[in-house]
Amino acid sequence: MRRGALWASLLLCAPLAAQSPPPGDHGTHLQAGASVPPGTAASRPESKPIARKRAVLGTGAAFAPDGALWISALDKQGRLTVQRSADRGRTWEPPRVLDTGGDTVAADGESWPKIAFSGPRTVVISYTHPLAKPYTGEIRLLRSDDGGASFAPPVTVHHDRQVITHRFDAIAFDAKGVLHALWIDKRDLEAAKASGRKYRGAAIYRVESRDGGRSFGTDTRVADHSCECCRIALAPAPDGGVAAMWRHVFEPNLRDHAFAVLGGAAPANPGDPALVRASLDHWAVDGCPHHGPGLAAASDGGYHAVWFGQRQGRAAVRYGRLSARGEPQGAARDLPDEAAEHADIQTAGRHVAIAWRSFDGQATRWRAWISADDGQTFTLRELGRSTLDNDHPRLLRHGQALVALWRDAEGVRVETLIP
Repeated sequence: MRRGALWASLLLCAPLAAQSPPPGDHGTHLQAGASVPPGTAASRPESKPIARKRAVLGTGAAFAPDGALWISALDKQGRLTVQRSADRGRTWEPPRVLDTGGDTVAADGESWPKIAFSGPRTVVISYTHPLAKPYTGEIRLLRSDDGGASFAPPVTVHHDRQVITHRFDAIAFDAKGVLHALWIDKRDLEAAKASGRKYRGAAIYRVESRDGGRSFGTDTRVADHSCECCRIALAPAPDGGVAAMWRHVFEPNLRDHAFAVLGGAAPANPGDPALVRASLDHWAVDGCPHHGPGLAAASDGGYHAVWFGQRQGRAAVRYGRLSARGEPQGAARDLPDEAAEHADIQTAGRHVAIAWRSFDGQATRWRAWISADDGQTFTLRELGRSTLDNDHPRLLRHGQALVALWRDAEGVRVETLIP
């Protein structure tokens, strides 16, 4: 069994303030799916980790239409900032502090501020604002209509204002410029508890904005029974909409992944759309592994995906192909690294790149698996290593270029994988 997998049956979703890895863990999580080095406090259930303040390094990244690379992250004072590079991360302009109206911003683990562009003028940044009660939050959004020179005050994207879970936001513009915002939501769980009904997990909710984030439509439930604390992956759909993949709780209690297409040529269905089961690990676990999937469009109209799961007693990050409907195609493959975690995936034509981090007992390694033939064969590439606190890797596309980004306590590293 992969190191750390035994924690899967023991650990539930932690509040945002408690989602940081323990000291000495170099960025790995003390949740299911973490690579827990032998001999550390995390690998010994009888040990108690020594408290220390970790760097909060969750970082969003996106290319602007003009080719500049932007990141959104917190500074050492906990303020939300944006920073721009005109040369793919070789040099950076000074960070610019944004006005969040006093909001605290979640920026660690599976939750970090997201940034997205629509045309040359519209920029939006979403984030989860933790509320006073544990496990609660609201999804907030900053909007710029002048290419990021200035931002309007933050607004809450959902109409539900209960002090409950609205967390782990994901945003994307579709081909028509419609902004899709998704998040994990517990309003249905709270309603079920109030009426004495059972309800597993949380739900996926979403809203649309057709005016670049100035206003939002009705809160719409995408699916009941999602996992509680795993990120949501988004990718462009062939019909111009947005495809979503998330960890789901299938009957009776199997934490595989679900897939749905939102928007696009056909209008989205009200209520629950027809979701598809996208992974077949059949992982029975009563807890959240804090380890969401990655999703990217394939050149043939389907998708490439990565996810963490446990199959027949073997826990691993896996890569697989999905059809245009999101159904698994062929056998999934384990990444060539038993300690791989928090993988991301991106594509450009027939090029496929997967990036992840893994702890080797001394340092966290930054690695990539790169394919030039639509995922049939891959080449392993070492990108770097760090002994410092670090964030999950990100992969970005600009034109036909694929770029990997990784942040540790010293700064941001950028590597061009496909020029």
